[in-house]
Amino acid sequence: MWALHKSFPKLSINQGASPPSRMTIFTAHMAGAFGILGNIVSFLVYLAPLSTFSRIYKKKSTEGFQSIPYAVALFSAMLYLYYAILKTNGMMLITINSIGCVMEVTYLIIFMIYATEQAKIYTIKLLVLFNIGAYGLIVFSTSIFSDGHRRVTVVGWICAVFSVSVFAAPLSIMRLVIRTKSVEFMPVSLSFFLTICAIMWFFYGLLIKDFYIATPNVVGFIFGVAQMILYVIYKDKKKQIQPEVKLQELATVIDLSTLEKHENAWTEPKKPEDNIAENEEAGNKTIQPNDSNA
Repeated sequence: MWALHKSFPKLSINQGASPPSRMTIFTAHMAGAFGILGNIVSFLVYLAPLSTFSRIYKKKSTEGFQSIPYAVALFSAMLYLYYAILKTNGMMLITINSIGCVMEVTYLIIFMIYATEQAKIYTIKLLVLFNIGAYGLIVFSTSIFSDGHRRVTVVGWICAVFSVSVFAAPLSIMRLVIRTKSVEFMPVSLSFFLTICAIMWFFYGLLIKDFYIATPNVVGFIFGVAQMILYVIYKDKKKQIQPEVKLQELATVIDLSTLEKHENAWTEPKKPEDNIAENEEAGNKTIQPNDSNA
């Protein structure tokens, strides 16, 4: 409770100054409420890959799964954890991103245990270049070339730009849904929770006037709603396609049966009376003399 109490925006009351208004107090409490809800929903989003890794553990193989989503999620959690440490009243961000770092590291360890040698090498390269190299460069450069409020601003912009690029990642899935007219490959439950998560963190950032948190979640909300609309439009298309496929298969069967009948007619053995008639016709033909039969 002490940690959550610290996460609420502080209301400075100086001696001789007027006490904070009811609106200011209400805004602070609403920001805390949205921060707690954002933590809860984000935790549920972090739990989403559990079914995937349960499957990996049972089959002792990573099959066709890749480590990129978990490395990207780890990098995002590390960035926002660094940003939360730099800014004031960042306890809400510290709690959820600390949990996110632990869970993503756990996922990556399980992936490395059951991955092929090629996948392990690729994952190690990805973590070294991305999560260690790029992150270390950001921390080092912002620590050396900026300080105080300027450092918070620079790191905030980096977090915002990276979050926008992450939120834009589902564009490939949306394009696949439009092209195939099927939502088979769209994780609709995950998209739904990501949309709710974007709403919570948008209002949290808006209420505490932290636009490095609020702005990227506007993009996340737009893409989330777009995915929900595509799901509503194309969720029944698969059921409409299946009868057509069955009719085509039926037509193919009919054509093949007809073709088999023709083939049977062509290869049907001749009756003895047909052979006698053919021999008589051959005997009635006049043989024209030529050099070979002269």
